[in-house]
Amino acid sequence: MILSTVYAVTRRLLSLPALLLRHDVTKDAELLVLRHETAVLRRHVPRLRYEPADHLWIAAHSHLIPRRRWPQVFPMTPATLLAWHRKLVARKWDYSQRRRSGRPPTAAAVRALVLRVAAENPGWGHRRSHG
Repeated sequence: MILSTVYAVTRRLLSLPALLLRHDVTKDAELLVLRHETAVLRRHVPRLRYEPADHLWIAAHSHLIPRRRWPQVFPMTPATLLAWHRKLVARKWDYSQRRRSGRPPTAAAVRALVLRVAAENPGWGHRRSHG
C-alpha cells in the first residue's frame, strides 16, 4: 500500500516537468499516437455520425491546417468540410428569424387614443374614427 502510494506520487512529480517543458518531439509523438488511434477507430466503425457541434468544431479549425494535409488529418472529404463551412457562414448571416412579415404593430398609445375617440363618439362610425 505504501509502496504504491510512493510510486504514484513520484510518478506524478516526475511527469510535472514533462508537462511544463513539453517539446515539439513530445507533441509530435502524441499526435502520431492520436492519429494511429483514429485509424484504428476508422477500421472498426463503418460510418461516424457527427453532430452539428462537431461540424462547427471541425469546420472552424480547418483553416489552421493547410488544405493539402486535409485528407490525412480529417476523416471526411475536403468537399464535405467546405460544405460544412458554407453552411456555418450561411447560418451566421441568415436574418430570416429576425425579420417579421407584415405590418409592424401599432403603438400602444395610438391604439388607446383611437379606442378612446371611438368610445366618446359612437355616431362617427369606423370610417371617421379610422381617418
